[in-house]
Amino acid sequence: MIGRLPILLSIFVFATSFSGAETDGEVAARKTAFDLAGAFTNDGFKMRDGHWCGTIQPHQPALIAVNLYAGNQYWFSVGAIDPAKKIAVNLYDENGKVITTENYNGGEKAAAGFSPTSSGQYFVAVNLLEGAASSFCLVYSYK
Repeated sequence: MIGRLPILLSIFVFATSFSGAETDGEVAARKTAFDLAGAFTNDGFKMRDGHWCGTIQPHQPALIAVNLYAGNQYWFSVGAIDPAKKIAVNLYDENGKVITTENYNGGEKAAAGFSPTSSGQYFVAVNLLEGAASSFCLVYSYK
């Protein structure tokens, strides 16, 4: 797996706006992501307003920058639709080092949990491991 942020940035930087119409595929992927994230609300996590949707390509991770705060716990939940068969979520610190997380992988949905020890900018990478280009959506929860 790619372990340095500069390499990730050179591959693909994903940025999106919250204005603009979503495709039917993105709406379906968002439903999958929210269904998965809903499981964490049972443990006291609150869903953050907003989400990131787009198209994920094989071997081209989508990279989303997020600001996280020390002392909080976070879960990043991703949903994709067919023809995606298996996706994964990885987290990186501001220096591009991969962060050890709790992971859930369920084919077209995945999640990563993390509690930062320092506040700052982190990067969430969504990877399409199996299948073809697909719509995906990322949401995250915190407590």
